[in-house]
Amino acid sequence: MSLRIIPLALVLPLLLAACQEQPKEVARPDRPVLVQTVALEARAQERTFVATIRPRIESDLGFRVAGKVARRLVNVGDTVAAGQVLAALDPTDLRLQVEQAEAEAAAAGAALAQAQAELTRLSTLRGQGWSTAASYDRQAAATEEARSRLARAERAVSLVRNALSYAGLSADVAGVVTAVLVEPGQVVSPGQAVVRVAQSGEKEAVVAIPEAGVAGLRDAAASLTLWSSPDRRYEARLRELSASADPATRTYLARFALPDADDAVRLGMSATVTLRTGSEAPVARVPLSALFNQGAGPAVWVVGPDGRPVLRPVEVEAYGSAEVVVRAGLQAGDRVVTLGVQKLDPGQRVRVVQALQF
Repeated sequence: MSLRIIPLALVLPLLLAACQEQPKEVARPDRPVLVQTVALEARAQERTFVATIRPRIESDLGFRVAGKVARRLVNVGDTVAAGQVLAALDPTDLRLQVEQAEAEAAAAGAALAQAQAELTRLSTLRGQGWSTAASYDRQAAATEEARSRLARAERAVSLVRNALSYAGLSADVAGVVTAVLVEPGQVVSPGQAVVRVAQSGEKEAVVAIPEAGVAGLRDAAASLTLWSSPDRRYEARLRELSASADPATRTYLARFALPDADDAVRLGMSATVTLRTGSEAPVARVPLSALFNQGAGPAVWVVGPDGRPVLRPVEVEAYGSAEVVVRAGLQAGDRVVTLGVQKLDPGQRVRVVQALQF
């Protein structure tokens, strides 16, 4: 009986020692990661709006007298000089008015001459005692009235002669015809728009700004690109912003001056106005896939000099569709892991397979 117990007593300690031996730790391989090198930049936001190139000053020109249009001497797109005749009315009635006024002026002149002669005769008779003072006074008043009638007739002649000169519509300044609103044979009234002329010189971009884009518009840096030549960028400066919104579109009309516009910028062209606003504090842009959050706030994995990732909390200023803007927590030159952040552990060695400069 005792002989059987002895071998078991010898074997049992050996078995217990074997169970207490710990397995050796297996070395984990370095995990390959894709990183991005952080570069700080000024916070900037760009907004784009469709614009149309228009002249700064565009005037509707019309005749100052009524009449029938006899000739139209310009077409849309024509370049006109100051003083050039654009259209003309039929001058027949105006010439008749001039002749009538001249005839009335001649009759008034004859009446004044007769009244002055009668006044001279009465003055002589009065001196000889053959005329009374009352007769002389009545004739003096009649002479003064005849003189006033002549002055009025002369003014009437000047007015109708001016009206005759208004039968020709001339351009006040040099420019380009942008619209022709009448045709020969049409009867027009005084002041009715006949030709629209855009003055040569400064051009501007007209933009309809939505309500949400009005705030900060005056502080934004603006630039313009033409759809016909998107590689060329022009400086734009806000010149005028409408005080009220359009009742139909609920947008505010903004006009941007183009101080460096050249001949390539033509009236009526379509363009894009870019408004850029920025802050003084630098920010970093990282892909959205680099963000890691397990309920303690946003963070990113930063690969240290020893090749091990460190979870670093960050403050996010804005979220985009493909990237986030980080305002605090990152420094220039940090290497941020951009893919597979959910599979990393603190202290785990990583191997950078590709680094992107962002």
